[in-house]
Amino acid sequence: MEAEDLTNAQDTTTNQDLNGNKDNLETNALDSNQKSTNNSSDIYSKYIAENTELKEKYLRLMAEFENFKKRTSRERLELITTAGKDIIVSFLDVVDDCDRAEKILDTETDLEKQKAGIRLIFNKFRIILQNKGVIAMESLGTNFDTEKHEAITEIEVNDETQKGKIVDVISKGYLMNTKIIRFAKVIVGK
Repeated sequence: MEAEDLTNAQDTTTNQDLNGNKDNLETNALDSNQKSTNNSSDIYSKYIAENTELKEKYLRLMAEFENFKKRTSRERLELITTAGKDIIVSFLDVVDDCDRAEKILDTETDLEKQKAGIRLIFNKFRIILQNKGVIAMESLGTNFDTEKHEAITEIEVNDETQKGKIVDVISKGYLMNTKIIRFAKVIVGK
């Protein structure tokens, strides 16, 4: 009987240990659930904060881009409206000279003085064009080139060396900084 009592006592102690361990395990499990819940809510809070920060960055970036588009559009419009201003201002001096020449033509009888004044105005005008990078093409006597010239007509020539060459220029062609801005209108020999 003593052996049975001893066995029962051991079973009771083991059950108590097991129950104690079970309680400890349940407590540990509850603690780890709370920790896991706390960790989850910490991670969730982090994601929410990061998401909010990214949204704010995105909104700021979009606002900056919209401002950039508006500013660029405004600058382009201003550039288009004032693009010719520089050239027009430089031509105003020539217009003033033409007005003065017109007054002198009415009063001056010396034809040589009138011619000299008009030549000065034309030279001033050509200098302004050259300063802007515009130069006239030399076409007379050169070979006809469809990249530079527009043939108005062809005429018969007696000289064999003049065939395929430009014999007359109706209107000059112009280059602006090596780019053709107007083709020369020419008459070609055949």
